[in-house]
Amino acid sequence: MGCNRSVPDRKSERVIKAAILIQNWYRSTMARIEMRRRYSLSIFRSIEYADEQDQLQLSQFFSFMLDYCTNPDSGKDKHKSNVEFLFEKPDLLHPYYVLQLLCETRRVLKLMPNITSLSTSYSKDITICGDLHGNLDDLLLIFYKNGLPSEQNRYVFNGDYVDRGKNSMEILILLFAFFLIYPNNISLNRGNHEDYLMNMRYGFTREVSNKYKEHSPQILYLLRDVFSWLPLATIIDKKVLILHGGISTTTDLDFLKTLKRNKLKSLLRLPKSTRGRQDLKEGISTADLSKHTANQNDFGKARSDSLSVSTEPSGSILPLGPTEEEWKQILDILWSDPRSQNGCTPNKCRGAGCYFGPDVTAKIFNRYNLKILIRSHEFKREGYDISHGGKVITIFSASNYYEEGSNRGAYVKLDPELIPRFVQFQSSKYTRRLNVQERVGTIESSALKSLRELIYAHRSELIRAFSQYDPRGTGNVSVHDWAAAMESVLHLELPWRMLRPHLAHTNLDGEVRFMSCFYDLEMDPPIKEAQPALVETLCRYRKDLEIIFNIMDKDNSGLISVEEFSQTWKLFTSHLGIDAQHDSFDKLVLSIDKNKDGQIDFNEFLEAFHVVHRVEEKANS
Repeated sequence: MGCNRSVPDRKSERVIKAAILIQNWYRSTMARIEMRRRYSLSIFRSIEYADEQDQLQLSQFFSFMLDYCTNPDSGKDKHKSNVEFLFEKPDLLHPYYVLQLLCETRRVLKLMPNITSLSTSYSKDITICGDLHGNLDDLLLIFYKNGLPSEQNRYVFNGDYVDRGKNSMEILILLFAFFLIYPNNISLNRGNHEDYLMNMRYGFTREVSNKYKEHSPQILYLLRDVFSWLPLATIIDKKVLILHGGISTTTDLDFLKTLKRNKLKSLLRLPKSTRGRQDLKEGISTADLSKHTANQNDFGKARSDSLSVSTEPSGSILPLGPTEEEWKQILDILWSDPRSQNGCTPNKCRGAGCYFGPDVTAKIFNRYNLKILIRSHEFKREGYDISHGGKVITIFSASNYYEEGSNRGAYVKLDPELIPRFVQFQSSKYTRRLNVQERVGTIESSALKSLRELIYAHRSELIRAFSQYDPRGTGNVSVHDWAAAMESVLHLELPWRMLRPHLAHTNLDGEVRFMSCFYDLEMDPPIKEAQPALVETLCRYRKDLEIIFNIMDKDNSGLISVEEFSQTWKLFTSHLGIDAQHDSFDKLVLSIDKNKDGQIDFNEFLEAFHVVHRVEEKANS
């Protein structure tokens, strides 16, 4: 009997060992997958924030460029009849109705206070949605799951409706239409992307131009004004503050209620007092500053319809821009992010706003008798996040934000007891067909591709940094030195040692062959027409060049002359202190002008300067 019992005991032992082995393997595999997911999302976020920093650092130059623009009305076809105007794009809402919708939206927005007040006493609950960023599928899914806006189904949309996605215009049309039907039941807060300078960089301007062609100048011009009239925040039951970014130690809700919000067409254009000091810091001469100011006044006169103006007794028209205090207050509430550490420090990752800690939240809550702060502005993998002991809620409604399967979207519902209830979703046609490893592989591949492009754009700086750790010129550095050089140039705060196997090769001694960072990347022609430094510069600043191109393309035709672009390049390189030979650039632009008609399509120009990933192409072939 004893022998008979020992046999099943040995079998049970083997079964348990096998189960433990499988469990350990599964946990190890899932941990590696999770690690890959996390560093991929860190890459996306770091590059996004670095891009925002570039935008803010160049805001002075973009303001300078805008001051030399002519009246945007120049693109209008004033002789076209209403009949011709209506029947042009059957797949889009007619420009005539778009302009009517925007004009009516602006009229109603002007009647709204800076901070909107809502109450749960009139409905069972209120739904708050975060960033949508042009993802129409997400908005439609929210309406499908939660119901359309109505008097019994109230909504707060917390900014960043546009940019990055393909259907920003459709989202605005839907939201503005519902807002006009239920103006007391829908609140539309302003986000940091409801800003025409941000739109030039992140895609909305291009989307409107592509969809509405010759009518896009009027639409964009009117949208600039509509965005400036969007309310800055919403308060529910005097207890829940909803705004796009966050708060700071200087946030003053009473002051925000009284300022003239429409004066801030773009937060990237500094107030005059700040702008003058910044210009002097950057070494601009007094004479240049005077000339700049004079041109600014001329610009303001030419565009008095869109700027806040005052008429002096003499009859001259002078632009009345925002004060430094107004600009700072709105900048903080649209750009700031919460952090777990106490205090209020500059938001160095984004380049604007601040990081605010639990003590800052507590101070504002005590001052205004608040209970919850709901904000958006920040990517969250699960679509929402709770911080500062449950007092701060981040809600992000754009699913698949970085890549298919990268995150869920979410919205939050508040009942009369002000207890938040989160609803997650993910609008996807393909993700459900993939397993976890395949989804993470797709995200990782896209993230590494973006990172490699950024590495190529900083090729010269990286080589100089590597060379400092390689005084003998061997072409090899230690992994520690390689990681230090990468961070010193790119400032992305990424786990470089973990990423090293994906970005560079090592020799038999375990040292990094730093030039291998660029082996698997190359540039499409026509680089033979330009010096290498120029190609790298164009790669790095192509988004900024696109903004400048859009500023100069007054009729939104997508074309400017070779001469105009050459002049723009000289201004741009002069502002950035880039050492490039102008004759090389002239030859390059002429080579891109295939039909030699003296006009350049900037999309074709950018397409000539994109990074080709040779490894991926070989794998695909």
